[in-house]
Amino acid sequence: MKERVEKALEKVRQYLRFEGGDVELVDIEDGVVKVRLKGMCSSCPMSYITLKDGIERIVKEEVPEVKSVEAV
Repeated sequence: MKERVEKALEKVRQYLRFEGGDVELVDIEDGVVKVRLKGMCSSCPMSYITLKDGIERIVKEEVPEVKSVEAV
């Protein structure tokens, strides 16, 4: 599952990097993907929307057994 999640995150990274941000996979536990937002994403007031409407949506499309994506 980890490799598939990383592959999904790679699709998102290109957009985040364009805006000066990035995302790092920290852990996967019981279907919950834990990520760390980096760069501009770590302090952006819109980071929750990016996390849920962007990162989580794409990860869940690519890896259906993922229940949610959370920032740590």
